[in-house]
Amino acid sequence: MFSSTMIPPFSPVLLGGLAARGLSPKILQPALRHAMKTIFQRHPDLFERLGHMGAPVYLIDPIDLPLAFVLYADVHNPDIEAVRSAEGVNACATIRGPLLSLLRLLEGRIDGDALFFSRELVIEGDTEAVLALRNTVDGVEVDVMEEILTAFSANLPRPLSAPMSAPVRLVARLGQGLFARAADDLSILHSALTAPLQRRVDAQAAQLDALKGEPARAPSKPRAKANQRTVREGREGAQV
Repeated sequence: MFSSTMIPPFSPVLLGGLAARGLSPKILQPALRHAMKTIFQRHPDLFERLGHMGAPVYLIDPIDLPLAFVLYADVHNPDIEAVRSAEGVNACATIRGPLLSLLRLLEGRIDGDALFFSRELVIEGDTEAVLALRNTVDGVEVDVMEEILTAFSANLPRPLSAPMSAPVRLVARLGQGLFARAADDLSILHSALTAPLQRRVDAQAAQLDALKGEPARAPSKPRAKANQRTVREGREGAQV
């Protein structure tokens, strides 16, 4: 959900989230449940490592979307639900961060410790439960895009399933390339808009240092955007 404590990256995900703010999360529910069912069928041992915890519930909170996801990590019957608010959700832990960072963590494409230590992802609640979930995800290779494409192909009529598989994947890869280009453009725009403000902050810091009799600080370098990694990943995906 849009957060007042964490600033979301300026990305296509954020713009899409703002545009979809008025939509009900229930619209996503059939697709989410089908995706979870497909993933569980392809990876039946996905939540086995969490068996000793019973059926833990996690709140997955993308800060650049107007909703959150409740993950019911039941060993035999996992489920996921989209919610507008965390109110009333009895979760053992919350994982909060940009959507693309959460997806990279799910797919095991980035070190979870690095995300947590950099504060790109924030956890609340039972830390042990989050570590158990991370270890579970690390042990299973999940390709979110491939899972979605597989689920889509499985829902097509049988005569169309095989012929449409390749075109659907081609369109998906082209979409990844367009997304990467849009993310790159937004990153450039963000840097251009914030550069004057950063120069003013640096100038004020230098003035304060001068008043204190301290050497002037070196100008701050623009912060790297989280979506710049996404740009590289999107371009690599577009070349597949």
